[in-house]
Amino acid sequence: MEKAILGLDIGGTGIKGGVLINGHLEDIRSIATPALESKEFILDTIAEFIDSYFEYDLVGIGIGIPGLVDAREGIVLGLSNIPAFQHVELKKFLTERFGKPVFINNDANCFASGVHKFGVGRKFNHLVGLTLGTGIGGGIVINGHLYSGVNSAAGEWCSSTYLDKDFEHYCSGKFFERFYHKKPKALAKLAVAGDPIALKAFNEYGHHLGELIKHILYALAPEAVILGGSIRKTYPLFKESLYKSLSTFNYPTVIERFEILLSEMDETAIHGAVALVELENENEVVNN
Repeated sequence: MEKAILGLDIGGTGIKGGVLINGHLEDIRSIATPALESKEFILDTIAEFIDSYFEYDLVGIGIGIPGLVDAREGIVLGLSNIPAFQHVELKKFLTERFGKPVFINNDANCFASGVHKFGVGRKFNHLVGLTLGTGIGGGIVINGHLYSGVNSAAGEWCSSTYLDKDFEHYCSGKFFERFYHKKPKALAKLAVAGDPIALKAFNEYGHHLGELIKHILYALAPEAVILGGSIRKTYPLFKESLYKSLSTFNYPTVIERFEILLSEMDETAIHGAVALVELENENEVVNN
């Protein structure tokens, strides 16, 4: 039996898994997250899902979590969309149950790690991954190493104050629902058909995202920002206004060496969870 690494992406609505064998991600599966159940019920659900992969010779398990994580101890500190999952010793629970190495990090950090190790970010030493969806998440790679910060909180620009709220309210799906009362996908269909209001929505969205990326550039000056999440698929609708916003960045020589790319992988979070195991084995994960 070939050696495999299991990667899990645990979200508020679903849990997805896949195994990396000889550099290829295979056997993608998913189940619903019992988000409103007890902590014990959720833990048992995760364990049963992992157990279904033990037809493979697993050498480790990597897990991405949409919240703050003590990555060193493997403790989930809190998930806003899974109320009972607060201060959960997930690593201890799983290692005791399965006897395999377990590594846990924030899902946006997993995304950044995944695009750096397996995707379009491979050629960069310094990059930021941004996931654009219902919310917005950020992950940082510096000198080829994933930088998670304290409690895996590095890259949480979503909570930085911007205008009357924060960047998440202007750079995620919340923007479209708050100001245009539609989901991004529905507005994108209208915009492609030439609807002026929908086109205006994406023009404004690009401006706000450009402001966020300028914020990132001033702090980190990465070589690239890699966009992931469902909203990245509407990139042609906001690309022009995004770059118009970036044109006001104070250091043109930085922009000359900077790229914005779209992740080509739909399972980047699982790739990133797998990468946690590989990078830990290679002593490449840097945490405070």
